[in-house]
Amino acid sequence: MNRIYTAVFVCLLASCAMAQSKKKVAPERVINIDFNVEKGPLNTMFKECVGAGRANEGLRADWQQQLTYVRKECGFKYIRMHGLLTDDMAVYSQDKNGNPQYNYMYVDVLFDFLHSIGMKPFVELGFMPSQLASGNKTIFWWRGNVTPPKDYEKWAALVTNLVQHFTARYGEEEVKTWYFEVWNEPNLDGFWAGSQEEYFKLYKYSADAIKKVNASYRVGGPGTAGAAWESEMIDYCTRNAAPIDFISTHAYGVKQGYLDEFGNSGTVLDKNPMSVSGDVLDSRKEISASSKPNLELHYTEWSASYTPADPVHDSYHEAAYVLQKLKQVGHAANSMSYWVFTDIFEEAGPRSTPFHGGFGMLTIQGINKPVFYAYQFMNRLGNTELTNSDNSSWVCKDAQGNVQAVLWDFTNTHPGDSVNNQRYYIRDLPSKTKPKIKLEIANIPEGIYALEIYKVGYRNNDAYSTYLSMGKPAQLTKLQVEHIKKQNDGSPFLKEIVSVKAGSVFSRELDARENDVFFLSLVKL
Repeated sequence: MNRIYTAVFVCLLASCAMAQSKKKVAPERVINIDFNVEKGPLNTMFKECVGAGRANEGLRADWQQQLTYVRKECGFKYIRMHGLLTDDMAVYSQDKNGNPQYNYMYVDVLFDFLHSIGMKPFVELGFMPSQLASGNKTIFWWRGNVTPPKDYEKWAALVTNLVQHFTARYGEEEVKTWYFEVWNEPNLDGFWAGSQEEYFKLYKYSADAIKKVNASYRVGGPGTAGAAWESEMIDYCTRNAAPIDFISTHAYGVKQGYLDEFGNSGTVLDKNPMSVSGDVLDSRKEISASSKPNLELHYTEWSASYTPADPVHDSYHEAAYVLQKLKQVGHAANSMSYWVFTDIFEEAGPRSTPFHGGFGMLTIQGINKPVFYAYQFMNRLGNTELTNSDNSSWVCKDAQGNVQAVLWDFTNTHPGDSVNNQRYYIRDLPSKTKPKIKLEIANIPEGIYALEIYKVGYRNNDAYSTYLSMGKPAQLTKLQVEHIKKQNDGSPFLKEIVSVKAGSVFSRELDARENDVFFLSLVKL
């Protein structure tokens, strides 16, 4: 009898152990797709626009080389930057009698280059030329003047002359495709020394000056931080018959403060799962409920963090973060302009270390960060999106019947308010195992396909981890830069030839970890 009780007890223990084991194993994540069930054209708002620091940086050879590369790999159409009218662009001066003198030689060099690589400017009008400024208040190392004009008529004349120049140089039909945005973040004292009322005055003078050249040219604002002044802007334009074609604003995914170019106050990645994307959805609702419900919405700056001294930008977490936010936004915005494409960015002055938490997709030396690959992967998607109930993936096909998929896990591993990003994301942060991901696609046309799978994640196209493993040198030699690039060059980790039979389901299982991003390509041979 004792033997029977013992046997039963052992069986119960075994059953309990198996139950516990089953509890610990999370269910597999399955993405079911039918090749023949289309959602529609892929929404490409993610690559409509990208940011850059300031116009004068665009005269540098390395900046131009990097933008050419990013344009080719990521497909961005427009670029927005500060400082088009600041003194280092030599646009405006006055003679001894106070008469305006205009000079567009530097602007022409920059815009001609953009035109040569197939990009268009999202023209930000700012900051104030010193000889037109009402005060001496400036921002950043390069001293952009943020005061209102001392003469609004002269400001309007400058805007009119500039737009006339663009029209003469590039043609009316081309400039009709551009956007003109008035100022940057006027709701922050650091960027605008005037009041809201004075900003609206600046806006009306600017918008009228642009429309005076051509009524079809597109103008908007207010380019605010934190989705501010949207309703007020629309109300002002309605009451004052001020032209407006779009609303622009900005959002970042961290808590506490703004305008901290050195990162000294510390940032914390927001645990709210709808940070950034929630702002965008609310902006669209505000516009829809306004007197101008059909205005375009452009988020002309966005990222995980508002400071160019935040190591989250260098981390592999950023790639999955960006994909998650863009997926959540859906069709609410006409563009989401990632801030910025390169660490050649000097708000805090020239930076001396290779990985300093800069905004860029590329380091100063042109090393691809993980977020670069997120945009590269999206740009490789076909133009037809397939119906998909999974919240963290896109699956597409192109006109040739090839299939592409971007899928990811986003897990906010930040420990919370007690630790700043500047302390957390500089560490080596190994990722934890997540449930396997199975992609199943039915009704792919019969044939032989070349399968390639790419990955971004911890120590996979993760240049910062490579840099850490090298001991974080303050300066990188040419050989060290080449080593980091070679270790993180975006090559596929798997290449196979697969046969798809009629009526079968293509299936692929992927081992996933926190914040992994995968790109899968099936090309018919």
